[in-house]
Amino acid sequence: MSAKQVIADLKALSSVGKAAELQRFFKTGPGDYAEGDIFIGVVVPQTRKVAARFKELPLNEIAKLTNSDIHEVRLCGLIILTNQFKRSRDLNEKKKFFNFYLKELKAGNINNWDLVDVTAPTLGEYLLQIEDPMAVLNKLAKSKSLWERRVSVVFTFAFLRAGDLEPTYEMAERHLGDKHDLMHKAVGWLLREMGKRDPGLLRTFLQEYCTQMPRTALRYSIEKFSESERKRWLLTR
Repeated sequence: MSAKQVIADLKALSSVGKAAELQRFFKTGPGDYAEGDIFIGVVVPQTRKVAARFKELPLNEIAKLTNSDIHEVRLCGLIILTNQFKRSRDLNEKKKFFNFYLKELKAGNINNWDLVDVTAPTLGEYLLQIEDPMAVLNKLAKSKSLWERRVSVVFTFAFLRAGDLEPTYEMAERHLGDKHDLMHKAVGWLLREMGKRDPGLLRTFLQEYCTQMPRTALRYSIEKFSESERKRWLLTR
């Protein structure tokens, strides 16, 4: 198995029309958050099928994928990595995958919201096994990189699944003043997930921070409330 084979399989599925559509959707134009990113027009279900065929791809070959200029190639490499992390029962191996992920994030190879969102909820499970996970989250949270900051929030999905709601609460607090709309959406999404598990805790957060929250974050966070309650919270803004 090689990265070259993965890329060939993806290119065989490419579509010029779909590529143009994806480049618009993922904001690749001048001044946009993904300026210059290259798409070849492969949709996510297709990418996942290719990733499944190369599930045993060695890490050094995955690195060739995550360093690609092509968005779908990077996504495929990250899906393979995430699936290998899921299957592993060895903590040292999980640590290797996690550290690889952080290195790729730092290098700027995980550089769009879809790349973060299909990986970070799973890779974040490694933080449940270490002594001071908040140190990792806080370091990412103070980064100038939008994608590192988004990962700091989305990593907390793993804690929610494990029944620990505090990291999500803390990261949401930390990012209240973030200026980027993609952070507002991430914070609102994770608060909504927190609220599914403990509606009272979400209401506590809203009571303290509702007037400070970006409207997008607020709207996302209250999506599972009744229509009447959503209106009440929105009227406070």
